Amino acid sequence: MFGKRYAASMINRSAENEQDRRRFLRAAGVTGLGVVGAGALGGVAGPAAAAMTAVPAVKETAAAQISDGAVLNFALNLEYLEAEFYLHAVTGNGLADSLTTGTGTRGGVTGGRAVRFKTKAARQYAQEIAGDEKAHVAFLRTALGSAAVSRPAIDLQASFTAAAQAAGLVRKGQSFDAFACEENFLLAAYLFEDVGVTAYKGAAPLISNKTYLEAAAGILAVEAYHAANIRTALYQHSGGILGLGLLGRDLREASVKLSNARDSLDGTSDLDQGVVDREGRANIVPTDANGIAFSRTPGQVLNIVYLTPKAATSGGFFPKGVNGDVNTSDANG
Repeated sequence: MFGKRYAASMINRSAENEQDRRRFLRAAGVTGLGVVGAGALGGVAGPAAAAMTAVPAVKETAAAQISDGAVLNFALNLEYLEAEFYLHAVTGNGLADSLTTGTGTRGGVTGGRAVRFKTKAARQYAQEIAGDEKAHVAFLRTALGSAAVSRPAIDLQASFTAAAQAAGLVRKGQSFDAFACEENFLLAAYLFEDVGVTAYKGAAPLISNKTYLEAAAGILAVEAYHAANIRTALYQHSGGILGLGLLGRDLREASVKLSNARDSLDGTSDLDQGVVDREGRANIVPTDANGIAFSRTPGQVLNIVYLTPKAATSGGFFPKGVNGDVNTSDANG
């Protein structure tokens, strides 16, 4: 790993201004090295760090104006969701209250409990990912300072059932418990992980500050590792019995159904891919013909987590919406 002085040097070179350097040096744990002057950290909403910047047109507005802080807060909402899911699965509890405060209305978490994993590998995968997602929440909150949004209301119960019904994994009227068994947990994790990768890639062009962009790229890399891990685990479960109440032959087939369901929410392009291709071969890394992962706009990401193809400000996993300026899904149908 790089030493603290080297990390401080990289941050010092890439930061757009002194406020950014101070904030990110603190988040990286490399303060006190004499690289920048002392002083209290300000929030991203400060005048220097929150300069508005024109971004490429997105579906919901023809010429959106969005700050880097707003983009990072959008990411923080997603990290809250993933952290709560994984922490409940491995510990039975979610984030500490001290990691859920901030601007906007703080909400509770519905559903979620410890999973009774049947394999050591799956349990350790979940434990490692839970630790990473909790760390992402803590890092983004530190980087954002007083501008960090609070955890919105999160539904880990009815939302999974709605998603599973839409994908044809369970019959109408039946429920899907993401925490009932290892197989159900892996499918629920798959629903999140691929979305996280495409969300960070899609958000990258919206970030103007190089320090923030580097941090987002680092989180993107971790989310990609997570996604590949979960996709591999699903592929390796092909010969096993499906989770409780699930329809179909195996988890490979179930992943394709979930992929198709996500595609039906985020627009007309057929980009999403299951863990096997049309010939049944392994497809652990979903890419285009150039070997590049695809992107989703923030609006498309919200289509999936709100579980709607329409323009909306709440629904699905966020029954009262997300906190922050980026909060509306695209109108795709």
